[in-house]
Amino acid sequence: MNFKILSKDGKARVGELETFFGKIATPVFMPVGTLATVKGITKQTLEKLNFDIILSNTYHLMLRPGMNIIKKIGGLNKFMSWNKSILTDSGGFQVMSLGKSVIVDKEGVTFRSHLDGKLVRLNAEKAIDIQYNLGSTISMIFDECVPFPYSYSDTEESLKRSVNWSKRSMQAYKKRKGHGVFGIVQGGMYKELRKLSVKENLENDFDGYAIGGLAVGESKEQLIDITAFTSNLLPVNKPRYLMGIGYPEDILNAVKSGVDMFDCVLPTRSGRTGLAFTSLGNIKIKNAKYAYDDSPLDPNCNCEVCLSYSKAYLHHLVKSSEILGSVFLTHHNLCFYSNLMKRIRSAIRENNLINLKV
Repeated sequence: MNFKILSKDGKARVGELETFFGKIATPVFMPVGTLATVKGITKQTLEKLNFDIILSNTYHLMLRPGMNIIKKIGGLNKFMSWNKSILTDSGGFQVMSLGKSVIVDKEGVTFRSHLDGKLVRLNAEKAIDIQYNLGSTISMIFDECVPFPYSYSDTEESLKRSVNWSKRSMQAYKKRKGHGVFGIVQGGMYKELRKLSVKENLENDFDGYAIGGLAVGESKEQLIDITAFTSNLLPVNKPRYLMGIGYPEDILNAVKSGVDMFDCVLPTRSGRTGLAFTSLGNIKIKNAKYAYDDSPLDPNCNCEVCLSYSKAYLHHLVKSSEILGSVFLTHHNLCFYSNLMKRIRSAIRENNLINLKV
C-alpha cells in the first residue's frame, strides 16, 4: 500500500491511499457493512456516491456465514460483488460489547456466540487468518478495547495484552501486494498509556495506525483531547484512522488533528430510525410538522432522494414503517457524508478549513 500527502492546512491533510483496488482520497469516510452489506444500499448506489472503501467485521462474518463459505466463493470482494477496497475490523470491539460473559486471558478471548450460544475462541493469529481468507484489503490487528470509565491499573493490564496481541498479529500477517495491516492505539483516557501504546505500535512498522478505544462513553472534550494527543504522536507518512467516530463535528475536529480515515454506523443507523443529516441541520422526519411539507429533505443536496421526493412523502413512508423510507433516508445520509468529506478535502486544499461549517 502507498500513502502520500498532497496538501496540508495546519495539521489537517489531503492524502491519497493506493491499494490493490485503486486510489482512495483522504480524509475518507467508510460506510459500515458489518455483514458484507451496507444495510439497505446497493453497491451501485455506493459507487454513485463515490465511496471507494467500506468496512466489514471479522467477528460477525466468522459466525455467519463463516470464513470457509466466503473463502470457497473467492473472498469477500467476490462474495459481495464489490470491486473496491474493504477494511475489516478484527472483532476486539465487538467482543468487548458482549460484556462480562467474555473470558479474557493472556492468549486471547473466549465468548459465546450471540447467534446460537456456542463457545467461540478468538486470538491474534485466528483474527488475522480469518481476515486473510476473507481477502481483506486492510486488516486490523487483534486488540482489547476497554470500556469507560476504567481504572488506570486495569487499562494498563489490558494494554499489555494488546501490545502482545499486536506483535503476534503482525507476525501472523501475510503480505500481499496492494494490501495492508493497521495497528491500533489503545490506553483508554490515560495519555501516558496512549504514548506507550504508540511506541509499541511503531516498533511493528504497520501500514497505518488506528486510534481505538474512543466513542465508548467519554465526554466530547476527552474525545477531542485524546484524539489530538494520539494523532500528534503517529507517523506523518502513514494513514491515521479514528475508529467508530461519525458525528460530522467530531469528524471535522479529528481532521484538524491530522486524522485521515473514519467509519461509523451513524448515517445508516440514523436512516433506519428516521433521522436525516442535512446542510440546514438534522431532521427527525417522523415529526408531525413534515406531514404537509412538499419541500425536499435538503435543498442543497443533489442526491436522487432530494431531487425526487418531498419531506411529506418521506414522512409518510417512515410513519408507515415502509422499508423504502429507511432506504431513502440511508441513501441521503450517505450522500451527505460523501459530500462532507469532499467539502473537507476542498477546504484543506484551499487552506480554509477553519471557516468550514458542518
